[in-house]
Amino acid sequence: MADYYALHWSDIFGNAGVLVLVSTYLLLQADKIDAKGFWYSFANLMVALLLFVNLYFKPVLANITLEIFWAAISIYGIYNWNKRRKNK
Repeated sequence: MADYYALHWSDIFGNAGVLVLVSTYLLLQADKIDAKGFWYSFANLMVALLLFVNLYFKPVLANITLEIFWAAISIYGIYNWNKRRKNK
């Protein structure tokens, strides 16, 4: 059984994901990025991937499920951004 209090190299990825998440949210609230733009969806996809690396080594089923949906919705956002860009 994993010791969840012991640090693992994957925690660096998890903490980087949290940093990207909080930074993205701050930029959104400060009107520095567009919620329907590429960078918002891309940053959220990076959050999902970084946190998933950590969850691979310290699995929590509910969080893994959340990250799968988070990544899928982010990919959908990038797809919609690309579709809007091509229609201009």
